[in-house]
Amino acid sequence: MDRPGFTASLVAGGVAGVSVDLILFPLDTIKTRLQSPQGFYKAGGFYGVYAGVPSTAIGSFPNAAAFFVTYEYVKWILHTDSSSYLMPVTHMLAASVGEVVACLIRVPSEVVKQRAQVSASSGTFHIFSNILCQEIPFSLVQFPLWESLKALWSWRQDHVVDSWQSAVCGAFAGGFAAAVTTPLDVAKTRIMLAKAGSSTASGNILSALHAVWRTQGLSGLFAGVFPRMAAISLGGFIFLGVYDQTRSFLLELGRESP
Repeated sequence: MDRPGFTASLVAGGVAGVSVDLILFPLDTIKTRLQSPQGFYKAGGFYGVYAGVPSTAIGSFPNAAAFFVTYEYVKWILHTDSSSYLMPVTHMLAASVGEVVACLIRVPSEVVKQRAQVSASSGTFHIFSNILCQEIPFSLVQFPLWESLKALWSWRQDHVVDSWQSAVCGAFAGGFAAAVTTPLDVAKTRIMLAKAGSSTASGNILSALHAVWRTQGLSGLFAGVFPRMAAISLGGFIFLGVYDQTRSFLLELGRESP
């Protein structure tokens, strides 16, 4: 990747990350409270839905920037012909590596500190691996689907998709990925909110999933699925649309500069 492309991906990713976090923070708060074992209203209900947003917004820029720089770079390294059946594999690998790099930045963040507080015996590597177990499955679904939808739309209209079209593809990809990975998100929430010293607080995702299934069944595993789909669909629209628009603008600006 040339320098303008590298810089554009860095800045565009950061701008996209901050944009989506600021706009969708209340929906994420509501989704988390719906998944809380103590119940929605006891967890806070609709009160204080913006609590914690400043630290989230500050942390989102470097996290999203690192993801997209890595994602674009790995795609460039593993360049595959657009007609090849290996394209989805390339996107999966790029998204996975991007999540690993982004996680390296996320680990010292306040979110991870909170997870460590409910699981004091967990070391940094344990926390790191748990985050990856939750984030990578989502990216493995979202990004290949996003790229495939863009490619299909481009083929149908015989030219590259516009930023708003990329955003629509991002909304569909995000919503679908959100639906199929909701049980992992429920497990993550239960682990974060578990009492210190409990079996759930140990951070074992399978154990947390089993506990939810045993007590609440399928409805428990998919608790908050509709707010999660709504938030992530809208998030995908904003995140990937803003990323494409900002990156295209910066690349065009770079070409026009002497």
